Amino acid sequence: MLLVHPVNEGIKILPVLLISFFVGSQSGNHFWSVGLLAVVVVFAILRWFTTSYRIGPVHVQLRTGVLQKKVLSIPRNRIRSVDVEANVLHRVLGLSILRIGTGQQAGRGEAFELNALDTSLVPALREDLLQRVSGQIPTTDGTSSAPADSGVEIAHWQFSWVRFAPFSITGIVTIAAAVGVLFQYGLGQTLAKSSVVSNSIDSAERFGIAMFVVVALMALLVVSSVFACVRYLLTYANLTVTDQGRTMHVSHGLLRTRQSTLDRKRLRGTSLSEPLLLRAAGGARLDAIMTGVSAEKKESSLLLPQAPRAEALRMMTTVLGEAGLHGSADRPLLQHGPAARRRRYTRAVLPLLVIAAGLGVAQYVGAPIPVLAWIALGVLFVAAFGLAHDRFRGLGHAVLPGWLITRHGSLDRTRHSLEAAGIIGWTVRQTFFQRRAGVATIVAATPAGVGHYEVIDIPIENAWAMIDAVTPGAGDVWLQRT
Repeated sequence: MLLVHPVNEGIKILPVLLISFFVGSQSGNHFWSVGLLAVVVVFAILRWFTTSYRIGPVHVQLRTGVLQKKVLSIPRNRIRSVDVEANVLHRVLGLSILRIGTGQQAGRGEAFELNALDTSLVPALREDLLQRVSGQIPTTDGTSSAPADSGVEIAHWQFSWVRFAPFSITGIVTIAAAVGVLFQYGLGQTLAKSSVVSNSIDSAERFGIAMFVVVALMALLVVSSVFACVRYLLTYANLTVTDQGRTMHVSHGLLRTRQSTLDRKRLRGTSLSEPLLLRAAGGARLDAIMTGVSAEKKESSLLLPQAPRAEALRMMTTVLGEAGLHGSADRPLLQHGPAARRRRYTRAVLPLLVIAAGLGVAQYVGAPIPVLAWIALGVLFVAAFGLAHDRFRGLGHAVLPGWLITRHGSLDRTRHSLEAAGIIGWTVRQTFFQRRAGVATIVAATPAGVGHYEVIDIPIENAWAMIDAVTPGAGDVWLQRT
């Protein structure tokens, strides 16, 4: 256990260690590097000795600090999630990292994290922390009772799912992050002066800029796809979702493992994400809408990563069926009418019409407008019409007994299934152009997930009727006025 903290602290200040080693090598005095390394090791060991935790009947406390003591106390009834992680070093040493979430954004130094716990102690500790969540009753000696069974596995990761990884931006983001690190440490200028860059410039001059751009884009596509597949494999391999009755247990990761426990009492629905590229490949991603779990932390509410759409729909139907939404969760939605369709096409085509008018005026007064510009504008018109058509196809909602289902978007389409019991307020919003079109956007406020979910461009005469159908009595006053 003592090995973990020095290694972690050493990684945090790795640039400083490298600089001290370089300075020591140039001066012939290695005291700088050895002394700094000794300080890091001693400080990390002191951190381990001064860190302790206590699980009481009402509060969970964490004591930390070498020079400045700090006690972090969390009421047990505020615990919303318990996540367990283990990187390569932790797994080799048989250790784990346990994090307690309260559903609020924790500042620096405010996160409740138990690092380097014995892995064999983690399951019992997690069950003890989730006693109030899962409804377990502690035994007379103060220890938590073991779960009655290990649960039923409702989802299991397949290696073939890796094919969906390239249909996302994770590969490009990884490359951009790597380039940023290179420039941050001053290696960007060295790379710019290397023979690789100079040869690339010579090739561009030899074969032409257009051909060079095409080859560069193809190379970027291949490299980003490889990075996306590797990241997907490392992050989501061996994923399993186990239904334990009162909770769902999600575990995934190849080198760095992560385990999350989701309380069914706090489950308020699901979000099915289908971005354009992933949708074209027949894939989707499924996340849980949980009360007290921030939606920005996608891994804390993950049910399925990029996977076949049929598998995501099966998983969504299973999860929502246990939550009370019976039947297929992928039922057809009610479209929002001709006014919503006109808004989709108007917003997609109008900017291009303005650009076309500007080009026409410029050409009329004698400005040279290349033919390629008109060709590109025509391609954009076709793409805009296709995007508007797809956006309208993806727009809709459904009201079921105790549930609201809403879907919108094209480039980033999402279908939200929200339990009516989790909705705490409604807002009917109309912009100037929405009032002219006779439509409105309904916002359902909830303490779960992202905090609000929208039904976009619904006919205004149906807005309060829909609200009253989801939560009876919430819209009857406004129905009478309208």
